[in-house]
Amino acid sequence: MLDNKNQLFNEFEAVSSKEWKQKIQFELKGADYNDTLVWESLEGIKVKPFYHQDELENTINIKTNVSNFKILQDIFVFDVEKSNKKAKNAIERGAESIRFTIENENISIEDLMNNLPNKNTSYFFDLKFLSLGFIQKIANFSKEKNATVFLQTDPIGQLAKDGNWFKNLDQDFEILNKINDLNVASSISIHSNIYQNAGANMTQQLAYTLAHVNEYFNRIKEIKKPITIEVAVGTNYFFEIAKLRALRILFNTLATEYNHNFDCHIVATPTKRNKTLYDYNVNMLRTTTECMSAILGGANTISNLPYDVLYHKTNEFGDRISRNQLLVLKNESYFDKVDNPADGAYYIEILTNQLAEKALDLFKKIESKGGLITLLIEGTIQRKINESAQKEQELFDSGKEVLLGTNKYPNKNDKMKHDLELFPFVKTNPRKTLITPIIEKRLAEKIEQERLSQEE
Repeated sequence: MLDNKNQLFNEFEAVSSKEWKQKIQFELKGADYNDTLVWESLEGIKVKPFYHQDELENTINIKTNVSNFKILQDIFVFDVEKSNKKAKNAIERGAESIRFTIENENISIEDLMNNLPNKNTSYFFDLKFLSLGFIQKIANFSKEKNATVFLQTDPIGQLAKDGNWFKNLDQDFEILNKINDLNVASSISIHSNIYQNAGANMTQQLAYTLAHVNEYFNRIKEIKKPITIEVAVGTNYFFEIAKLRALRILFNTLATEYNHNFDCHIVATPTKRNKTLYDYNVNMLRTTTECMSAILGGANTISNLPYDVLYHKTNEFGDRISRNQLLVLKNESYFDKVDNPADGAYYIEILTNQLAEKALDLFKKIESKGGLITLLIEGTIQRKINESAQKEQELFDSGKEVLLGTNKYPNKNDKMKHDLELFPFVKTNPRKTLITPIIEKRLAEKIEQERLSQEE
């Protein structure tokens, strides 16, 4: 059968990319090929109308394990008993991983984890404080119950988002070095989602993430477990697939230099940057394609955003819908049947290489100037992200970047003023900080504020 198939294709002459381009130029009837069909991304990548095998150079084999991606349910812990009950319910309804976000040390790990399954469920702990004693309790639970536990501990991420360390640079890294020896699946985490949510382009996201990782490689004696990297995934479908693939290439390239033989564990969440207050059901369409990009790009664990995350407190309906989106992709769309679905797609392969090369160049420049922490303290990273965010904001304000229901085809009868349980805009908290924090901001905030002010 295979020989007959090959003979069939051998009857046709191969068509080179040059011949395809000549044919396209003929069909354009005098219109300029580049002006008409080639567009440039915010990263400076020129996207062509077609890609060909003869353009592929130095293709890197990327090991993705798409068939084993896990569905993550986020739970903010305020009431321990309710959080425990919510975790049990989420697992019964299809969640394969649970992430507890904890803000203080008064939480009982024993009560929180009471009767939760350990065999096929992994647990993430996103702590908003740094306490060796509290983390030791989590590690003890992990060892006693043989549970798979990921600690999302990231002092640099704390500095970037809050403007201050948990304690100070030396103390934070002293504690981090001790945490590194604990019995958990992963003890070091990179919260790189802040770069995307603040408006960094993809080259910056990758380079800053790599520099973020490099700070830990330099400041922690020997990282003996996989590093968790949390990323935000935007709406540029193929670019986001390529971004995650490029991230894995770059991480493994850097890790090799430190004899770190573990692949990274990527946790992906849809971005908040393009989510909207008005016509909020469109958010479900956005998060669906973003989760698809995350899966195909090779994320290990995926947490979806509820459609109403901007204006409603956590609620059962929103959580269930967001979880079901992932369950449909996994069980009805069969996204978990192939480990490497993006391999061999010329467009994605070339985008991956271009993003990786651009990010590596930027990473080298960051390191030559002292590294990420130095540039955060100087304000360089914040300024560069702000410049990129402003470029995208201008595209949105001019209508060139479209968010349906907001800056195109808005429903004038849509009223939201009396449905707000949460403040959906940038919050200000005047205080003394070591650095200027990186501020996450959505594209639609200005338009939404104007519309809310006009509602009766």
